Amino acid sequence: MRVALVHDWLTGMRGGERCLHEFARLWPEADIYTLIHVPGSTSPLIEGRNIYASPLSRLPGAPRHYRKLLPLFPWAIEHFRLTDYDLVLSSSHAVAKGIRAPSGATHVSYCFTPMRYVWDQADAYLGRGVRRWLSEPLAAGLRRWDRRTSSPERVQRFVAISHTVADRIQRHYGRDSDVVYPPVEVERFSVRPEGPDDFYLVVGGFVPYKREDLAIDAFAELGLPLWIAGDGPGRAALEARAPDNVRFLGRVDDAELADLYRRCRALIYPQDEDFGIVPVEAQASGRPVISYGHGGATETVVPQGRGEAGGRAPTGVWFDEQTPRALIEAVRHFEATESEFEPTAIRTHAEWFRNERFHDEIRAVVARAMSA
Repeated sequence: MRVALVHDWLTGMRGGERCLHEFARLWPEADIYTLIHVPGSTSPLIEGRNIYASPLSRLPGAPRHYRKLLPLFPWAIEHFRLTDYDLVLSSSHAVAKGIRAPSGATHVSYCFTPMRYVWDQADAYLGRGVRRWLSEPLAAGLRRWDRRTSSPERVQRFVAISHTVADRIQRHYGRDSDVVYPPVEVERFSVRPEGPDDFYLVVGGFVPYKREDLAIDAFAELGLPLWIAGDGPGRAALEARAPDNVRFLGRVDDAELADLYRRCRALIYPQDEDFGIVPVEAQASGRPVISYGHGGATETVVPQGRGEAGGRAPTGVWFDEQTPRALIEAVRHFEATESEFEPTAIRTHAEWFRNERFHDEIRAVVARAMSA
């Protein structure tokens, strides 16, 4: 069976690329198609494949400023002419699912979310007022293209990364989808026997919906140590206004991140995420998660008082509004009840998300799609 893997862009090793890495493990001979490829930016397994990048990848400055090329993304993904493949498996949060599969091939799209820039996160990315008014014709055109390329003729089966995303697929595309949670390499993480250090942790991407600003504002009032790992376009502005108790670590490698998880008092997770691998990684390290109680975190973090009836130990605290005040109250509640969180039980909960479960479920979904 000839397989083509299609991914929006290859510019770093984040959650989506970890899913692609597992697809590459499942189909060792698959070719990879992508809009932008920065050589060496992903895993050796991915980099060792035949990677075909769109013409956008050759534009000057594209590796750093590719997001500004959004209006050209639909053209670029439809530019590819795939032939002689039996299965096309796209992993998409932007336009990868718009690929044209060859006649007779089955196209399965593993959807991280419908294009957030023009759907659920449009305000965060496109702004409001005059800026939003000026960008609306572009957004409307992208929405029309996004719906058109989500038809059963273009995508035979959708697979959502969470029930949250499955609801969005139904709302925006009118399509049902299977749900397969992303893989988490829980074996890379471990519980620290001596317990945590005295700091809270945010793992940031510094794009609008990640809401690092919310954590910074809350901890400015709390005065507690907050460490922020990661980098992104919004980092400089936030770092310039952050108080002294907030420490910016920049980009860290996998080993450093695993160590931060083990040592933190708790992970702060203020965003409305599609699924969110970061909270599962923190829990695989035995650490609780203080998360916004909406979106993917509601499917991975067990709050106090809601899991015990089903025999599940609590793994974190939810807060109900994306405001500094709500997060402050959640942190104070956590500190008052910290002894109720048992690291080994938290780790056990995270182990359900391991890679082997993902492999089994993806194989089953693909088999059903191809037999249909």
